[in-house]
Amino acid sequence: MVSDPGGTGHGPGRRTGKALVVIDMINRYDHEDAESLVVSAARVVPVVADLIGRARAAEVPVVYANDNLGLWRSHHGELVETALAGPHADLIEPIRPDEDSLFVLKARHSIFYETPMSYLLWQLGVRAMVLCGQVTEQCVLYSALDAHIRHFDVIVPRDGVASIHPHLERAALEMMERNMSARIVTAKEVDFTSPPR
Repeated sequence: MVSDPGGTGHGPGRRTGKALVVIDMINRYDHEDAESLVVSAARVVPVVADLIGRARAAEVPVVYANDNLGLWRSHHGELVETALAGPHADLIEPIRPDEDSLFVLKARHSIFYETPMSYLLWQLGVRAMVLCGQVTEQCVLYSALDAHIRHFDVIVPRDGVASIHPHLERAALEMMERNMSARIVTAKEVDFTSPPR
């Protein structure tokens, strides 16, 4: 977990200055538009699993930022179990958090809105964020904007994000690149070992 409880800003992300943020992938897929999202998520899960594995191998912090699924009294372990008990456990199991993963619960689209994300990333010494997960045209887009205005470098692997509407995903990725200076890359191009630019 966070290895810098005193708040000195010298956590495990200090070595490379990066973190992998997995957005809303702990999901029951029982909401409106879930059918379209499941198709996209099924393509993305293996890519996200590979990103998680590579980040862990490089000792880069993996932060799960997830909706609370309306379970206001739940902790993250309960959310994972709820998702695994749903109809799409095959989309959860390959990317489930391990004991070293960090978890931030959110109630709205952005990973920063009314959450401790900014403080956590500062505490970990993070300057660049790799954003993956879902939904590209919603939570990923708004999170990228909020990261940009907080002066984080943003990297988004286009094959590591899932969408409901492909045409809106294309527009969202273009907006992130043009308006938020995000680097839009493939997952294979993500280098967890080099320092931020």
